[in-house]
Amino acid sequence: MPTLGTQNISTSYVQLIKTSGTTGIDGTIQTITDGNNVSSALQLSTGGVSSTGSLSVTGAATFSSSISATTGTATIGTESVNTSTIGTLAVTNTATVGTLKVGASGPRLTAVSYGTAAFTLSTVQPHNLADTTTGTFALTGAALGDIVIGSIDSLGSTTGTVQIITSFFPIASNVIRYVVNSKGSTAGTVPAGTIFATAMRFTA
Repeated sequence: MPTLGTQNISTSYVQLIKTSGTTGIDGTIQTITDGNNVSSALQLSTGGVSSTGSLSVTGAATFSSSISATTGTATIGTESVNTSTIGTLAVTNTATVGTLKVGASGPRLTAVSYGTAAFTLSTVQPHNLADTTTGTFALTGAALGDIVIGSIDSLGSTTGTVQIITSFFPIASNVIRYVVNSKGSTAGTVPAGTIFATAMRFTA
């Protein structure tokens, strides 16, 4: 009697997988079953693949069109995708997206830049005097119109006035200006530290 590998067909046919229909794989999505007609979570057709259970990817997953999973949670180690419409996304490693849209009518986040720069010790004069200290630093990828969020890690060690205000904004491609203002009545000495800055670009 013919065998499946080294096994008899009569005892091993349940290990075979097949479609739930009688015509093989065609344009209609069909559940894949075993030889004993037990359904799996996998469904196939000539035009697509579907899963009624959990989908686990241990390596990189690259999608050339869109992912749509509006219910449940999608947990992906590494995702590289053009368009992703997901109710909840839990990324355990890295998610690489071209454009990130928040909400049904929310803005699209098209670019994010991050960098650090050295900040030298600075004395910021009291308010109503020369109360502004400015400077620039390089932030690769930043552009005019970006929203820049930044901080200086030594501000917590400022002596004198503690009413220090900082702002960050792009003045050219890859160049960010920082402004440190003292709103107090005494000069503030900001120790040397590091500037941390993120530039974000949005479209409607």
